[in-house]
Amino acid sequence: MVSAGAALADEVGLAHLTMGLLAERLGVRTPSLYKHVGGLDDLTQRIAALALGEAADTVGGAVQGYAGRDALAAAARAFRAFVLAHPGRYAATIGREPSGPDDPLATAGRRLLDAFMAVLRGYEIDEPDVDHALRMLRSLCHGFATLQAANAFQWSADIDESFEWLIAFADRGLRTL
Repeated sequence: MVSAGAALADEVGLAHLTMGLLAERLGVRTPSLYKHVGGLDDLTQRIAALALGEAADTVGGAVQGYAGRDALAAAARAFRAFVLAHPGRYAATIGREPSGPDDPLATAGRRLLDAFMAVLRGYEIDEPDVDHALRMLRSLCHGFATLQAANAFQWSADIDESFEWLIAFADRGLRTL
């Protein structure tokens, strides 16, 4: 049911996901869904955990065998592709807080951060700067991908060219720390 909810969120947008619409999609009555989830908020939390886990698998798989700029480019491209392919489920991850360290959302979030940390190991970053570098990397990838998913780049410059420019910019910055 969570996978069906995530797919529906990708189709209609997270803001338009309702229990009634999901029930209709699954061919069941809405009250039947409450045997599996506690409501729309619970479903959204589960979709967020699913999305972070999928993003972690995508980014983690993309960086395997790469280091430095190659790992950075692989991670950024994989993350961007994931968000563009799954805008509704990724939107569920924004602003969600895990209920504790064992919450599937926390576990999946740590896995995604670990994938981005694998990228940073290819750079000589002093320990006090690692958290800052991780936030910068995630912010660049998240910001670009979510803006593109929302069709927010309306000017004439090629989006792919801009994205490659962003990767080169981040690489230069990480190499100078």
